[in-house]
Amino acid sequence: MPPTARKLAVGPCMVALLLLVLAGCTDTAVGGPPASPGAPPPGSSAAAVAPALDVAVVAEGFDHPWDVAQAPDGTLLVDERSGGFTAVLPDGSVRDVRADFGDLFAQGETGLMGLSLDPAFGQNRRFYSCQGVRWDGRTSLPASIAVIAWTVSDDWSSATRVADPLVGGIPVNARTGRHGGCRLAFAPDGALLVGTGDVADGGVAQDPRALGGKVLRVDPATGERAVWTLGHRNVQGLAVRAGSGQVFAVEHGPDRDDEVNLLQAGGNYGWNPGGGGYDESVPMTDRGIPGAIPAVWSSGVPTLAPSGATFLEGQEWGAYDGLLLVALLKGQGVLALRLDDDGALVEQFRLPELEGRYGRIRSVLQGSDGALYLTTDNGGGEDALLRVAPRR
Repeated sequence: MPPTARKLAVGPCMVALLLLVLAGCTDTAVGGPPASPGAPPPGSSAAAVAPALDVAVVAEGFDHPWDVAQAPDGTLLVDERSGGFTAVLPDGSVRDVRADFGDLFAQGETGLMGLSLDPAFGQNRRFYSCQGVRWDGRTSLPASIAVIAWTVSDDWSSATRVADPLVGGIPVNARTGRHGGCRLAFAPDGALLVGTGDVADGGVAQDPRALGGKVLRVDPATGERAVWTLGHRNVQGLAVRAGSGQVFAVEHGPDRDDEVNLLQAGGNYGWNPGGGGYDESVPMTDRGIPGAIPAVWSSGVPTLAPSGATFLEGQEWGAYDGLLLVALLKGQGVLALRLDDDGALVEQFRLPELEGRYGRIRSVLQGSDGALYLTTDNGGGEDALLRVAPRR
């Protein structure tokens, strides 16, 4: 079935119907002990005033959507790992955005991944993707992971590459596509942040010359780049805390210790599986590395496979205002982290309305309208873009 036949938007009337149905069946209890649903810790402010949430399907029929961004006019832009951009317009209609993916390398965990709109999108119609690329569209030899800059037409019908690549040379695992990263976000000072994976190569994360296993700072106008932090295994999420300058990275651990890290310029986050092999039995943070920075949050055992992250803001969210929300793939839900002003962990719980009901969650974004937008990652053309908002 062609993509345009599969991606269906849910119109305003259907959304209203879904919200009425959800109002009757949604569990309004608040999440609880670390990394699991249930009652919150004693004394938690979230226990008394957390809002009940309504969840509605905005569009469906996607296959492994990786990221979502929202334009100032409310249009939602979604990408899929195997290639393709889709726009969901403010009136609810769904439009395929024509774009050239002839050189896309999509294998395993790598493909079309992170997505971010330029802060001046309203004026320049510019956005950025992070994706695996081949040498050209005729060979099967992957070259790298690249950040590409695009402009999109006013009617969202097509996108054109304008910096191809903006950043190249990020390593890729040519055999499996493993640990390809790759998340994008804008820092408060306007730098484009690029979170990358170590491509399952033991020497990459600690090599300051390699672009894998890092968070990069990139000038979005020129592509000039610098390694900002190193010692990462597989960065899957980046979240900027408004008004603080704090940036948090989310990454996958091996068989334990997924992490959320507060990034510091020049910081080393301690992943060091060895230059002569790839020893995944080592700790996620090797304390033997001078100055290795411990995680703000760690999953312990079992891992949850955290992915995209966003800070939640707005009085309508009640006790959820200010939380860092993290999408969970293996954990199949959304993890909520309450942090103090310095970025230290105060409390963690899971959002009950999303717990195990929609399968794997890849990305979570607070949109310009204050609502949350989530992409599922279950495959088989069965994935959806969800809208989550406090029940009124």
